[in-house]
Amino acid sequence: MYALVEIKGKQYKAEKDSLIKVDLLDMEPGSALDIDSVLLISGDAITVGDPYVRGARVSAVVERHERDKKIIVFKYKPKKDYRRTKGHRQWYSIIKINDIVR
Repeated sequence: MYALVEIKGKQYKAEKDSLIKVDLLDMEPGSALDIDSVLLISGDAITVGDPYVRGARVSAVVERHERDKKIIVFKYKPKKDYRRTKGHRQWYSIIKINDIVR
């Protein structure tokens, strides 16, 4: 059984006991999270929401916060001696899915 959920404007596939990497949540590690924006539930039968499935809920726990790998942002303009290099590491949260309720 799995569910498609929407968290902070992005869609994720949630399965029981799986870990999901989502955009940074403003919650402490170890805190419980209930997700009401369930778009689809698949099990014995597929239930599609309009836009969300009524009464469906996914319960999760925030495991930890981490940073992604560094990406390099390089700008330049040819023949003008203009070069700029910057690095960026995006923060994200790891959540563990505990239960999917129809």
